[in-house]
Amino acid sequence: LRHSAQPDLSSAPAKRWSPWQSLEFAGGQQVPRHRKTSPVMANMVEDSQDDRLSKLPDDVLLNIVERLGIVDVARTTVLSRRWKQIPAILSKVVILAGSFEPKHEDWSKLTPDDIVRANTTVLEATRSILERRAGSLYPIHLLRMQFYLGDESILIGQTVANAIATQKVDSAEFTILTKVRKKCTKNELLIYGKQFMSFFDSCPNAFGGLARLTLENLRLGESGFPKIFSICKQLEFLSLYECDMGIKSLLEVEHPQLSELVIVCGRFERVDLKWAPKLTKLKFNVFRCRDDPFCLGYVPLLQTVSIINVAFTWHKMLKLSELLDKAAISNLSLDFKSEKIWVKPEGRRQLLPVFHKLSILNLINIAEECDLTWTMFLLDGAPSLKELHILVRNHLCEMVTGKRRELPVVCKEKDKGLEWEPSTSDFKHHNLAGLSIYGRFHAVDKLVRFARNVVEAAVNLEDIRLYKSPVCVRCKYMLQEWTFEETSWLRYEFSKEIPSHVRIHFPSLGQVF
Repeated sequence: LRHSAQPDLSSAPAKRWSPWQSLEFAGGQQVPRHRKTSPVMANMVEDSQDDRLSKLPDDVLLNIVERLGIVDVARTTVLSRRWKQIPAILSKVVILAGSFEPKHEDWSKLTPDDIVRANTTVLEATRSILERRAGSLYPIHLLRMQFYLGDESILIGQTVANAIATQKVDSAEFTILTKVRKKCTKNELLIYGKQFMSFFDSCPNAFGGLARLTLENLRLGESGFPKIFSICKQLEFLSLYECDMGIKSLLEVEHPQLSELVIVCGRFERVDLKWAPKLTKLKFNVFRCRDDPFCLGYVPLLQTVSIINVAFTWHKMLKLSELLDKAAISNLSLDFKSEKIWVKPEGRRQLLPVFHKLSILNLINIAEECDLTWTMFLLDGAPSLKELHILVRNHLCEMVTGKRRELPVVCKEKDKGLEWEPSTSDFKHHNLAGLSIYGRFHAVDKLVRFARNVVEAAVNLEDIRLYKSPVCVRCKYMLQEWTFEETSWLRYEFSKEIPSHVRIHFPSLGQVF
């Protein structure tokens, strides 16, 4: 359900209206008219005349209210005396700064005043919702907070800490934003790092109760991350965007509860996962180091690994057998951003220790000019593989384009060094059940040869699914359904090389990536 439109705050900044005032006089007789009422809210106001909704059981009422945005939740409190108690029994409390920002297609258009207003409203909402729950017997199953690093952060953190200490909170989450979101300068990273540690030191009890933490644009001192791992003992999910301890710094991870780690950009020379006994998911999105971006220590439950990178001339080609180091994963995604392939083909003997349990493999954003023969080394080394998904396209929204392609660090040959020979001349695979190919099918001959090679090896494969290329938010206008002419042409091209017992399907993509 969409949020209501935001009030115009520019005309009277001294008397800024806040929806959270309605919680202070929730016994009032009408919904504040400063904001448009959503259709759901309008229906509730009409129904309140005979109070049919209020006769519903608590669990049904909560199910309805928790589908609303937090602003509309606050406004329901004016409908009746029973509705006034709704905030005190919510099982999900989700308060996001984004809900209180002016609606721009480009978030970079937010002004400093916009950010201060949003953060101040987050603080008001947090206090109003959580402090009104004092003594409530109803647990909070999910407490999700998103706010900007700033003067209000400490007060938000202290309010959350008090709620965690006095109420039953099953899962608490912080997403902490910085005022500059992209392309921070070195000085901004250092300033945000100091601000965050000051906030962290002021609210250790709040961070100690978190299950999920998302951070961005922080350059911390050497003691920063060790302190975070030490205090955040309940942490299960950690996401770091452009966070580090300086250029070529080493991040050592030792945590008893962490189950998912996401590293995006940053200047780490390496992330050393020394001891993470519950880690199941690891995602690395763009690394700048020349060598292996991470090192796996004790991670016995690691199942899913995703690696995304644009390879430049200084990057070495990664050997997956060495990088994964006997982790025995079941799900692997490799995204090449339509640039140089950065994995080195290896033999079955080298890969079997890490790939013997691999069941799902995603090869994403392989440039259209690349030969696809090299991909077979992954099939050869993964005898348990059941699903293979491959996306072949030149994604202009992400790849290096224009004058930047002439820079000496940009690789001109995207499939250089990918020579591979099968372990045996009659290599066969017996478990592959699904092959999905995504793309614009400009290089249809390569895709047909690739499919033929897979079918010849995978003796039990009966279905191939061809999808149109997925799109991102910047190229979503290109998302289209298959036409009859396209499916007829592709069916003809594939039938020339693919045995008749293998069926060709053309599903609708149905989503935007």
